[in-house]
Amino acid sequence: MQKLLSRAALAILALTVGSEAMATEWSVSLWGQRRAFTEHVERLAELVSERTNGEFTLNISYGGLSSNRENLDGISIGAFEMAQFCAGYHADKNPSITVLELPFLGVTSLEQESDLSMALYQHPAVVADLARWNATLLMPSPLPQYNLVGVGDAPATLADFDGLTVRATGGIGAAMETVGAVPTSMSATEVRQAMDSGVVRAVSFAPHAHMSFGTIENATWWTTNLNPGTVNCPVVVNSDALVDLSDEHREVLLGAVDEALDHYLSFYEEQTMAAWGPALEERGIAQVSFGDAELSAFRAAAADPAATAWIQQNTARGLPAQELYDFVTGLIAESN
Repeated sequence: MQKLLSRAALAILALTVGSEAMATEWSVSLWGQRRAFTEHVERLAELVSERTNGEFTLNISYGGLSSNRENLDGISIGAFEMAQFCAGYHADKNPSITVLELPFLGVTSLEQESDLSMALYQHPAVVADLARWNATLLMPSPLPQYNLVGVGDAPATLADFDGLTVRATGGIGAAMETVGAVPTSMSATEVRQAMDSGVVRAVSFAPHAHMSFGTIENATWWTTNLNPGTVNCPVVVNSDALVDLSDEHREVLLGAVDEALDHYLSFYEEQTMAAWGPALEERGIAQVSFGDAELSAFRAAAADPAATAWIQQNTARGLPAQELYDFVTGLIAESN
C-alpha cells in the first residue's frame, strides 16, 4: 500500500512539475499608470492569458522595472521580456523609426498612424536597427497629433511662440524651434513638476497624456490646430524571449496583436477624445486656433528642413534614410 501511495504521489508531483514547466511568465515594463496609451498592452495580456488557459501570462509593471528612457536598454539585456518606449526619448538608439516623428507628415487618423507604423516596423532596415538592441517591434501605440497646453498669456499668433520654453521631443521639438520656441526633452513623468516650477511654460502632448500627467490642472490655454506632428511609441519584445516561446504561445501572442490594437483605437476615440473637450471647458482653458495662412507658413518653415536634416543625419549613420522617408511618405500619399 505504501509503495502504491508513493508511486501515486510521485505521479502527481511529476504532473505538477510538468505543468509548471509549461507555464510562461513575461515581465512587461511600462510607466505612469494604466491609461489610453497602455490599453493595447492590457488587452494583449488578457487575450494571451485567455487563449492559453493561463499558461502564458504578461505581468505588467508601471515603473517598477525601469524608467521609460531605459526600457530599450532593459530589453537589450533581457531584464524583462516586453516594454514600451517612445522613439524621441533616445533617437540615437532607434533612428530608423524616428522618421515617423517628422513634423507635418500628413497623417490624419489613428488608424492610419497604426497601419503606417506596422508597415514601417517590417522594413528590413528597421528590423536590423532594433535588432542591435535584441528587440523585435511588436506593435505601435498610435497617437493623434500633438498640441500645446500652456500657462500665462495665450499665444495669439505664431510670433508669440518666440522664446517660449516648451517640452517637445523629436520632430515636434524641431518644428517648434522654427517659430522661435525653446524645446526641451524630458520624460512624461517629469513634466508636471517642470511646468509648475516654471522650467517650461508649455507642454506638447496628445490629449490622453495631458489628462494623465496633470498638465491641464494649472493650464490657461490649449492650441487646437497647431498639429506639428506626433511621437512614435512602440511596444517591443526581447528577441531571444520571442524565439524561446513555444510555437503555440508565439502564435497566440502575435495573433492577438490586431485585436489588441483594435481595442486601443476604439478606447482612445470613445473614452479619451470624448472626455477631452469637457475637461478643457471645466477648467476654463482658452482654446487657441490659428488661421490657414499662419499654419501654412509654419509647415513651410518646418517640414522640408526637418526632413532634409533627418535624411542627411541618418544617411551618415549608415541608414537608407531617403528610402525610409520615401517609403513612409509614399504610404501616406496612397492612403490619403
